[in-house]
Amino acid sequence: MCLSSNIRPVFWLGNDTLRVSAALFAENRARLCNGLRNKNGYVARSVVVLQGGEQTQRFCTDTDVVFRQESFFHWTFGVTEADCLGAIDVDSGKSILFVPELPQSYATWMGEIYPKSHFKDKYAVDEVHYTNNIAEVLTNMRPDVILTLRGKNTDSGSICREASFEGIGTFTVNNTFLHPVIVECRLLKTDKELEVLRYTNKVSSEAHKMVMKHVKPGQKEYEMESLFQHYCYTRGGMRHTSYTCICGTGNNASVLHYGHAGAPNDKTILDGDMCLFDMGGEYYCYSSDITCSFPANGKFTPDQKAIYEAVLKSSRAVMAAIKPGVKWTAMHRLADRVHLEELVKIGILMGNVDEMMKVHLGAVFMPHGLGHLLGIDVHDVGGYPEGVERIQEPGLKSLRMGRLVQERMVLTVEPGIYFINHLLDQALADPAQSGFINNEVLARFRGFGGVRIEDDIAVTADGMELLTCVPRTVEEIEAFMSESTKPTLAGV
Repeated sequence: MCLSSNIRPVFWLGNDTLRVSAALFAENRARLCNGLRNKNGYVARSVVVLQGGEQTQRFCTDTDVVFRQESFFHWTFGVTEADCLGAIDVDSGKSILFVPELPQSYATWMGEIYPKSHFKDKYAVDEVHYTNNIAEVLTNMRPDVILTLRGKNTDSGSICREASFEGIGTFTVNNTFLHPVIVECRLLKTDKELEVLRYTNKVSSEAHKMVMKHVKPGQKEYEMESLFQHYCYTRGGMRHTSYTCICGTGNNASVLHYGHAGAPNDKTILDGDMCLFDMGGEYYCYSSDITCSFPANGKFTPDQKAIYEAVLKSSRAVMAAIKPGVKWTAMHRLADRVHLEELVKIGILMGNVDEMMKVHLGAVFMPHGLGHLLGIDVHDVGGYPEGVERIQEPGLKSLRMGRLVQERMVLTVEPGIYFINHLLDQALADPAQSGFINNEVLARFRGFGGVRIEDDIAVTADGMELLTCVPRTVEEIEAFMSESTKPTLAGV
């Protein structure tokens, strides 16, 4: 974090990385206060108290886990340090940051101990105090109620951590009022937030292109993960990825969340494999989420081309239909329909597509949802507000958002077709589905893996803005991968 030439506080990692003004978070706090004041049941003299993330260690050791800020706290304050709290006087908008008072030994092992004024300037807040004084500071503010954050993340099912400090029991606390308001604020992105999300997409798109240029049979999947991370950090200042990188090749491309500890991107890439690389860099806690699918040798086979173009057709159909007011569930069903129509043309399926839709045959080939909200979290909050329930149907029950599309939402559009053996076997054993499947043709695709095409979009007043920029058509991919000139990067 440093200051720009006009002395306004900004987050900037130098070189060509993005400057992010502290005004982004001041605007978020103002939006939050406005939302709280306008909600029925608001009590005057309310103070929001949020708890930041804590520095943790690996199990019982003293080895630190690389810190990443808690998302609600980051959205509100933009603070990169651990073990902080923050407060906002809702009526006045006054912001207060509480930082830990560090022991003198910190200076020996960890570096300079900064005064409170440093953090006041760095984050453009109104006041800074030490965390051990929070009860005293809040008492002097004389709030009628403290608003703490407790609510369920409808994507993960987990409950967010509620602020707690010594002496909180002396205050009147409401832990239900804040959560739905701050979630609604995070749902729609400001111009400043969109600028950061454009940046994460730009860098991550270039990193994907770097991988496409360097992949070749004989390499390990994890080499491609390493190359992606190296580019994002070297060129973009992205210390974190938004999620565990998925570098599936061959049949591994049919494993939706491949790359985990039990399958750690460790296969050797073979000539003829399709690659499904789902990776996104994160800058200042703002995410990207991009998937590129392409042949490892740079040339599609007829079957690879047919499946790829089926997914691309559904992706483009959804993007053409997206605008404020459309149902996200309808967009998922649109992708399913296009997939089924194309699988009929390929010969894997036969029969009436409307009848296939009735028996949810699309979910056999795309068991996940079409896409999700994106922001500070890769699966961002707000997908299912109170009163909006998941549709308990195959495919749709995995859809991470049930809302109508709104302007300023940022979403992923990520249709896919996969050949997952146990799902195929279940469909073949189901009388309602098996009659639509040409098993002789399907057998040719066993072991194919899968294709996913994932782009990030921002919803506009009359459509959408495509944030991701990578080769997408078969012709673009083959031409790009065949070019002899490769992007350069230190260490590559």
